Amino acid sequence: MVNRVPAFGLEAQGIRSDAELYWNLTTAPLVEQAVSRGEGVLAKDGPIVVKTGAHTGRSAQDRFVVRDALTEDAVWWGKSNKPMDPGAFDRLHADFLAALGEKSTLFVQDLFGGSQPEHRVKVRVINELAWHNLFIRTMLVRPEAAELASFVPDYTIIDLPSFKADPERHGCRSETVIAVNFSKKLILIGGTQYGGEMKKSVFALLNFLLPEQGIMPMHCSANIGPKGDTAVFFGLSGTGKTTLSADPSRTLIGDDEHGWSDTAIFNFEGGCYAKMIRLSAEAEPEIYATTKRFGTVLENVVADPETRELDLDDNSLAENSRGAYPIDFIPNSSEANMGPVPQNIIMLTADAFGVLPPIARLTPDQAMYHFLSGYTAKVAGTEIGVTEPEATFSTCFGAPFMPRHPSVYGNLLKERIARGGVRCWLVNTGWTGGKYGVGKRMPIKATRALLNAALDGSLNQVEFRKDPNFGFEVPVAVPGVDTAILDPRSTWSDKDEYDQTAAKLVDLFCDNFAQFEAYVDDGVKQCQPQVAVQAA
Repeated sequence: MVNRVPAFGLEAQGIRSDAELYWNLTTAPLVEQAVSRGEGVLAKDGPIVVKTGAHTGRSAQDRFVVRDALTEDAVWWGKSNKPMDPGAFDRLHADFLAALGEKSTLFVQDLFGGSQPEHRVKVRVINELAWHNLFIRTMLVRPEAAELASFVPDYTIIDLPSFKADPERHGCRSETVIAVNFSKKLILIGGTQYGGEMKKSVFALLNFLLPEQGIMPMHCSANIGPKGDTAVFFGLSGTGKTTLSADPSRTLIGDDEHGWSDTAIFNFEGGCYAKMIRLSAEAEPEIYATTKRFGTVLENVVADPETRELDLDDNSLAENSRGAYPIDFIPNSSEANMGPVPQNIIMLTADAFGVLPPIARLTPDQAMYHFLSGYTAKVAGTEIGVTEPEATFSTCFGAPFMPRHPSVYGNLLKERIARGGVRCWLVNTGWTGGKYGVGKRMPIKATRALLNAALDGSLNQVEFRKDPNFGFEVPVAVPGVDTAILDPRSTWSDKDEYDQTAAKLVDLFCDNFAQFEAYVDDGVKQCQPQVAVQAA
């Protein structure tokens, strides 16, 4: 029997506890523990179903980075990276250790962040909940059993949902806290049961470390075509990042977090974390199938208390219901969790203004412009009187997880695009024929047809026109795609209203990009969109 308990234990890290320690349990024992402890229930077809309570998503306003000599000039301080005083962190750390000492049971996993051996970090995660331990074991890269006995962590995460922070004592905002100390290589998570906090903490960690090695960390999905061509899909939540990368004709590398080294695109994770709400067996069969597998962790999915049948359409617990499952639950996933460096980059946006074309070809400068912009749009809300779409700009398509200045990641991307001659595309999965409430959602069939043409190279052979507002190139006609949708203005019944809406979106882009102008060269600055003067 392989020893799964490392010689480098908690005592070596200054953590003293009389708790019963469960080291590196595999899936079945963790499910047994979670169910027996009342943390979740088994659904009809095998997955474990859990509830995360008040926190059904990330607590972005409760995340802090310790501001010290290491981070003072390296971190992009602001909305996404709020500073914490080192003394406040030390008090928080001491109180976390005291809370650990009071636990009768703890679960520990030793894992890797990153699939490429020379660029991964060793992460130890300490949990009070068995299902949290199962979640993070599912989401990160699992060492071989023989590697566990000699495992020595580079970084440690302590996750205690029962811990209540004291804003006055701990220098935080509420009883919930996510505190990152890069100098002490320690992340403390308290006051939230949302499993995604652990996953995103590792992502932010790699986003801080890898640029110094010349590695481009990315909030993206990635897959490989039959000819070995890798494609990378950037996109914010709701743009189709997970759905479009889970293509039966292509091999999935991963759905959310990757690094781009000199030799590979490599997944940071060993699992996927997909939205479950209104998941369709027809539109997303590979992901839907994971809801019927033992080993999947379903967060805030409603299950009938008697039959344990799932209702994926029920959002009474959360609109952001999620499923965590090992990546090999997707039939055509990469065994190595890696692929060759990319030939195509796709930036996904769900434009609820109905202005952007379904696909556009970008120059390297335009790609950097749109990468730094990170645009998508939220649909009109349900509040009385709110009828307009809302633009969202999240730089690098993942601002909350980027500790360094966006220009660091933007310049890395531009350099790698230029070095590899990578083709870049902007794909709108949002609205056509009018803004949200007037037009309709871009047909998924058309999006897939345009993507396939871009990825197999045939799209480069068609005629292109220059978009009058954004300056990128848009195909005039593509076999198998309704030509009308390729020119968004022509799909609007009121052309003047399109022009006014386009002008508004151009202004929003320009206003947002002002924060980056001092950090980019003239080529990128010249990609700023301009309001077109349409012919009468």
